[in-house]
Amino acid sequence: MEDESEIIDGYFDDEGNTLDQELVTKPALCLSCRKDNDPQEEELCMLTRMDNVDGEEFLCGAYEKIT
Repeated sequence: MEDESEIIDGYFDDEGNTLDQELVTKPALCLSCRKDNDPQEEELCMLTRMDNVDGEEFLCGAYEKIT
């Protein structure tokens, strides 16, 4: 088993700082997306949310409206 100090897990910014995914807000657009809460899409969705700049309109190229 690996030493816990050697395990790299989670999300990091460009400087290598760990980002707490619990603090990343979920935009309203995500709530109406078919992929919301899909475990296979969660990583891509989280990266897209983290890339969103505060104050700008949230855009997601993978968005699929719930029908």
